[in-house]
Amino acid sequence: MATTNDLKNGLVLKLDGGQLWSVVEFQHVKPGKGPAFVRTKLKNVLSGKIVDKTFNAGIKVETANVDRRGMQFSYKDGSDFVFMDTETFDQLPVTPEVVGDAANYLLEGFEATVAMYEGSALYVELPASVELVIEYTEPGVQGDRSTGGTKPAKLETGYEIAVPLFITTGEKVKVDTRSGDYLGRVNS
Repeated sequence: MATTNDLKNGLVLKLDGGQLWSVVEFQHVKPGKGPAFVRTKLKNVLSGKIVDKTFNAGIKVETANVDRRGMQFSYKDGSDFVFMDTETFDQLPVTPEVVGDAANYLLEGFEATVAMYEGSALYVELPASVELVIEYTEPGVQGDRSTGGTKPAKLETGYEIAVPLFITTGEKVKVDTRSGDYLGRVNS
C-alpha cells in the first residue's frame, strides 16, 4: 500500500478490482479553495489503454509489485517466444499476445526488459531503437533520389518498414521500436 503522495512515473497500481495500471504522468494540485488532489494519466498494463484519473491527496492506493528483469531473446518455440534471464539463466516462455509488436524487431540474442507479476509475464519492452539488416528492398531508380520518397524494405526479422530510396539490400539500419520508423543508416 502507498498513498497518492508516493506516486511516481512507472509505478504500477492495482485498481478497479485487480486491474494493473502504470502511472504515465502525475501532478499534485493544490487549488486556492478546496482540498488538494492528484491528477494522473494511467496506462492499463495489459491492454495499453490510457485513462485520466483524479485522486484526493493522501488517500491510500494499492501498488502491485512488478518485477522488471533484463532478459535475452533465445528462440521461438512453436508460437511462444523463449527468453532467458541474464542473471539466473532460467528459460521463460512468453506468449505472442504478451510480446505484441516487439516480435517485429526480435532477433536471437536481443536484450529486452520483461515485466513479471506473480510469476507470469505482463509485457516485453525493447530499447527505443534497434539495428537490423535490410533483407530485401527494390533498387532505387536512378534520378529518383531527389524526391525524398520512400520504398518498402523487408528487415531480417521479416517485418516490413518504409526506407528512403537510397537504401539497398544488405545495409544495416536503425529502426524506432515504438513506431517502426526508419531512423538512419548504421555505419559498420
